[in-house]
Amino acid sequence: MLRRRAEPMERSDTGQLGYRLRRMSEADSEAVVAIFNHYVENSFAAYLDRPVEAAFFQKVRQPGYPALVVEAAGGEVVGFAFLRPYHFADTFKRAAMLEWLTAEARAMGIDTLLASICSHNEPSLRFHGRRGFVECGRLLRVGRKMGRDFDVVWMQRLL
Repeated sequence: MLRRRAEPMERSDTGQLGYRLRRMSEADSEAVVAIFNHYVENSFAAYLDRPVEAAFFQKVRQPGYPALVVEAAGGEVVGFAFLRPYHFADTFKRAAMLEWLTAEARAMGIDTLLASICSHNEPSLRFHGRRGFVECGRLLRVGRKMGRDFDVVWMQRLL
């Protein structure tokens, strides 16, 4: 998830946006939880309807799977992504979530990326669609947040 910044990020000398990806550490937990909770409280980008504590990420992150943070030029953590198995069974080892980690996924032998997206999160649906994800399933009206029903849209990208 990326927190939107009020001011636009400047491009660096290399032509990339003024941020860098690096491995997530325990020191990042407060910033990651703050970003996640921003989306819990203000959008449909996170399914939960109540803020979480740092222990939440210990539950969802999986040992042996990479996690990254997006760091702005000044060192502020402004986003994050992590891989995790779709399912605990060995028969599903080929699938993982979050396109941001495609290179890591390929290196691990993962050849399918999955994204679970709220139907009200149009920017994420467009983002994933532009990056080769296609809708492969939809769970109708399975959630309710902010007084609105929502679908869970599953999108898939084969690597």
